[in-house]
Amino acid sequence: MLIKEIPKSERPRERLIKYGIKSLSNEELLAILLKTGTRGVSVKELAINVLKRLGDIKRLKEIDIHTFDNIKGLGLVKKQELLVFSELARRIYLEKEDLKKISYLNPKLIFEDNKYLFYGLKQEHFYVLYLDSKKKLIERKLLFMGTVDRSLVHPREVFKNAYLCSASSFICLHNHPSGDIIPSKADIELTETLIEIGRIQGINLIDHIILSDDSYFSFFDNHLME
Repeated sequence: MLIKEIPKSERPRERLIKYGIKSLSNEELLAILLKTGTRGVSVKELAINVLKRLGDIKRLKEIDIHTFDNIKGLGLVKKQELLVFSELARRIYLEKEDLKKISYLNPKLIFEDNKYLFYGLKQEHFYVLYLDSKKKLIERKLLFMGTVDRSLVHPREVFKNAYLCSASSFICLHNHPSGDIIPSKADIELTETLIEIGRIQGINLIDHIILSDDSYFSFFDNHLME
Protein backbone atom coordinates (compact mmCIF):
# COMPACT_ATOMS: atom_id res chain seq x y z
CA MET A 1 0.00 0.00 0.00
CA LEU A 2 1.26 3.44 -0.93
CA ILE A 3 1.36 6.17 1.70
CA LYS A 4 -1.11 8.22 -0.33
CA GLU A 5 -3.57 5.30 -0.19
CA ILE A 6 -3.55 5.36 3.63
CA PRO A 7 -6.16 7.67 5.21
CA LYS A 8 -4.39 10.94 5.96
CA SER A 9 -5.06 10.71 9.69
CA GLU A 10 -3.29 7.33 9.81
CA ARG A 11 -0.13 8.28 7.94
CA PRO A 12 3.09 8.21 10.01
CA ARG A 13 3.74 11.96 10.02
CA GLU A 14 0.14 12.80 10.86
CA ARG A 15 0.09 10.19 13.63
CA LEU A 16 3.32 11.65 15.01
CA ILE A 17 1.71 15.09 15.24
CA LYS A 18 -1.58 13.81 16.64
CA TYR A 19 -0.40 11.10 19.05
CA GLY A 20 3.31 11.81 19.64
CA ILE A 21 6.51 10.07 18.60
CA LYS A 22 6.17 7.24 21.14
CA SER A 23 2.94 6.04 19.55
CA LEU A 24 4.67 5.12 16.28
CA SER A 25 5.77 1.61 15.39
CA ASN A 26 9.31 0.83 14.25
CA GLU A 27 7.98 0.55 10.72
CA GLU A 28 6.41 4.02 10.89
CA LEU A 29 9.56 5.57 12.35
CA LEU A 30 11.66 4.10 9.55
CA ALA A 31 9.15 5.25 6.95
CA ILE A 32 9.53 8.84 8.19
CA LEU A 33 13.32 8.51 8.20
CA LEU A 34 13.38 7.12 4.64
CA LYS A 35 10.99 9.89 3.50
CA THR A 36 9.93 8.46 0.12
CA GLY A 37 9.77 5.25 -1.80
CA THR A 38 10.75 4.73 -5.43
CA ARG A 39 8.94 3.65 -8.56
CA GLY A 40 7.08 0.46 -7.73
CA VAL A 41 8.17 0.39 -4.07
CA SER A 42 6.40 2.46 -1.42
CA VAL A 43 8.24 3.90 1.57
CA LYS A 44 6.08 1.63 3.75
CA GLU A 45 7.37 -1.40 1.86
CA LEU A 46 10.94 -0.15 2.14
CA ALA A 47 10.58 0.20 5.90
CA ILE A 48 9.19 -3.34 6.17
CA ASN A 49 12.05 -4.76 4.10
CA VAL A 50 14.65 -2.93 6.20
CA LEU A 51 13.12 -4.42 9.36
CA LYS A 52 13.10 -7.87 7.82
CA ARG A 53 16.78 -7.55 6.92
CA LEU A 54 17.63 -6.45 10.48
CA GLY A 55 15.60 -9.19 12.15
CA ASP A 56 15.75 -7.20 15.37
CA ILE A 57 15.62 -3.39 15.52
CA LYS A 58 18.48 -3.51 18.05
CA ARG A 59 20.77 -4.61 15.22
CA LEU A 60 20.47 -1.14 13.71
CA LYS A 61 23.47 -0.15 15.81
CA GLU A 62 25.59 -2.79 14.04
CA ILE A 63 24.93 -1.86 10.42
CA ASP A 64 27.44 -0.85 7.79
CA ILE A 65 27.02 0.54 4.28
CA HIS A 66 26.46 -2.97 2.86
CA THR A 67 23.89 -4.23 5.37
CA PHE A 68 20.98 -3.34 3.11
CA ASP A 69 22.47 -4.30 -0.23
CA ASN A 70 20.01 -5.74 -2.76
CA ILE A 71 16.89 -4.27 -1.15
CA LYS A 72 14.87 -2.99 -4.08
CA GLY A 73 14.33 0.77 -3.91
CA LEU A 74 17.00 1.39 -1.28
CA GLY A 75 19.73 3.35 -2.99
CA LEU A 76 23.05 4.66 -1.73
CA VAL A 77 21.62 7.90 -0.32
CA LYS A 78 19.03 6.10 1.80
CA LYS A 79 21.66 3.61 2.99
CA GLN A 80 23.85 6.53 4.04
CA GLU A 81 20.95 8.15 5.89
CA LEU A 82 20.33 4.94 7.84
CA LEU A 83 24.04 4.65 8.64
CA VAL A 84 24.21 8.26 9.84
CA PHE A 85 21.11 7.76 12.01
CA SER A 86 22.64 4.59 13.50
CA GLU A 87 25.90 6.36 14.37
CA LEU A 88 24.20 9.42 15.87
CA ALA A 89 21.97 7.23 18.03
CA ARG A 90 24.98 5.22 19.20
CA ARG A 91 26.93 8.34 20.12
CA ILE A 92 24.01 9.87 22.00
CA TYR A 93 23.57 6.66 23.96
CA LEU A 94 27.24 6.42 24.83
CA GLU A 95 27.91 10.00 25.77
CA LYS A 96 26.43 10.08 29.24
CA GLU A 97 26.11 13.46 30.87
CA ASP A 98 27.94 12.32 33.97
CA LEU A 99 30.73 10.47 32.15
CA LYS A 100 33.41 12.99 33.11
CA LYS A 101 32.43 12.72 36.78
CA ILE A 102 33.39 9.06 36.92
CA SER A 103 36.63 8.17 38.63
CA TYR A 104 38.09 5.05 37.07
CA LEU A 105 39.37 3.07 40.00
CA ASN A 106 38.81 -0.55 39.00
CA PRO A 107 38.67 -2.66 35.81
CA LYS A 108 35.07 -3.81 36.35
CA LEU A 109 33.85 -0.20 36.45
CA ILE A 110 35.82 0.60 33.29
CA PHE A 111 34.35 -2.43 31.52
CA GLU A 112 30.77 -1.62 32.53
CA ASP A 113 30.99 1.99 31.40
CA ASN A 114 32.67 1.32 28.07
CA LYS A 115 31.56 -2.12 26.84
CA TYR A 116 28.86 -0.62 24.64
CA LEU A 117 31.54 0.95 22.47
CA PHE A 118 32.36 -2.49 21.11
CA TYR A 119 28.99 -4.18 20.65
CA GLY A 120 28.64 -5.85 17.28
CA LEU A 121 32.01 -4.71 15.93
CA LYS A 122 33.70 -7.02 13.45
CA GLN A 123 37.09 -5.30 13.59
CA GLU A 124 39.46 -4.44 16.40
CA HIS A 125 38.88 -0.94 17.77
CA PHE A 126 41.45 0.64 20.06
CA TYR A 127 40.33 3.35 22.49
CA VAL A 128 42.32 5.31 25.02
CA LEU A 129 40.79 6.88 28.13
CA TYR A 130 42.84 9.92 29.13
CA LEU A 131 42.62 10.78 32.83
CA ASP A 132 43.49 13.73 35.05
CA SER A 133 45.44 13.56 38.30
CA LYS A 134 42.33 12.37 40.18
CA LYS A 135 41.76 9.52 37.71
CA LYS A 136 38.73 11.28 36.23
CA LEU A 137 38.05 11.11 32.54
CA ILE A 138 39.28 13.98 30.39
CA GLU A 139 38.71 12.41 27.00
CA ARG A 140 37.86 9.06 25.43
CA LYS A 141 39.42 8.75 22.00
CA LEU A 142 39.23 6.12 19.28
CA LEU A 143 42.77 5.95 17.93
CA PHE A 144 42.74 2.95 15.65
CA MET A 145 40.50 0.53 13.77
CA GLY A 146 42.13 -2.64 12.51
CA THR A 147 41.43 -5.82 10.61
CA VAL A 148 39.41 -8.71 12.00
CA ASP A 149 42.27 -9.84 14.23
CA ARG A 150 44.84 -7.05 14.20
CA SER A 151 44.83 -3.37 15.16
CA LEU A 152 47.37 -0.89 13.88
CA VAL A 153 48.25 1.00 17.05
CA HIS A 154 51.43 3.02 17.56
CA PRO A 155 52.63 4.39 20.94
CA ARG A 156 53.44 7.72 19.29
CA GLU A 157 49.76 8.44 18.71
CA VAL A 158 48.81 7.36 22.23
CA PHE A 159 51.21 9.83 23.83
CA LYS A 160 50.64 12.64 21.33
CA ASN A 161 46.99 12.77 22.37
CA ALA A 162 47.97 12.50 26.04
CA TYR A 163 49.98 15.72 25.66
CA LEU A 164 47.20 17.45 23.75
CA CYS A 165 44.67 16.91 26.54
CA SER A 166 47.19 17.30 29.41
CA ALA A 167 46.54 13.80 30.75
CA SER A 168 48.26 12.50 33.86
CA SER A 169 47.58 8.85 33.04
CA PHE A 170 45.63 6.70 30.62
CA ILE A 171 43.85 3.38 30.13
CA CYS A 172 43.81 1.39 26.91
CA LEU A 173 40.76 -0.55 25.73
CA HIS A 174 40.39 -2.78 22.72
CA ASN A 175 38.20 -5.64 21.61
CA HIS A 176 38.89 -9.07 20.17
CA PRO A 177 36.14 -9.71 17.58
CA SER A 178 36.67 -13.46 18.01
CA GLY A 179 35.40 -13.21 21.59
CA ASP A 180 38.65 -14.62 22.99
CA ILE A 181 39.83 -12.07 25.54
CA ILE A 182 43.22 -13.66 26.27
CA PRO A 183 45.95 -11.17 25.25
CA SER A 184 48.03 -11.99 22.20
CA LYS A 185 51.80 -11.70 22.08
CA ALA A 186 51.35 -8.37 20.26
CA ASP A 187 48.99 -7.14 23.02
CA ILE A 188 51.56 -7.97 25.69
CA GLU A 189 54.42 -6.36 23.79
CA LEU A 190 52.42 -3.19 23.18
CA THR A 191 51.45 -2.96 26.85
CA GLU A 192 55.06 -3.36 27.95
CA THR A 193 56.14 -0.64 25.53
CA LEU A 194 53.45 1.78 26.75
CA ILE A 195 54.41 1.11 30.37
CA GLU A 196 58.08 1.82 29.64
CA ILE A 197 57.44 5.00 27.67
CA GLY A 198 54.88 6.16 30.22
CA ARG A 199 57.38 5.94 33.04
CA ILE A 200 59.85 8.01 31.07
CA GLN A 201 57.27 10.61 30.06
CA GLY A 202 55.51 10.75 33.42
CA ILE A 203 52.17 9.74 31.90
CA ASN A 204 51.49 6.28 33.24
CA LEU A 205 49.45 3.47 31.73
CA ILE A 206 47.05 2.36 34.47
CA ASP A 207 45.51 -0.64 32.72
CA HIS A 208 45.00 -2.28 29.36
CA ILE A 209 41.66 -4.03 29.05
CA ILE A 210 40.59 -6.45 26.33
CA LEU A 211 36.82 -6.76 25.94
CA SER A 212 34.17 -8.95 24.45
CA ASP A 213 30.43 -8.31 24.71
CA ASP A 214 30.16 -9.91 28.15
CA SER A 215 33.63 -10.32 29.62
CA TYR A 216 37.03 -8.67 29.88
CA PHE A 217 40.69 -9.26 30.61
CA SER A 218 42.54 -6.69 32.71
CA PHE A 219 46.34 -6.51 32.64
CA PHE A 220 46.20 -4.79 36.04
CA ASP A 221 44.04 -7.50 37.64
CA ASN A 222 46.37 -10.15 36.27
CA HIS A 223 49.51 -8.44 37.63
CA LEU A 224 50.92 -7.66 34.18
CA MET A 225 51.50 -3.95 34.75
CA GLU A 226 54.89 -4.21 36.40
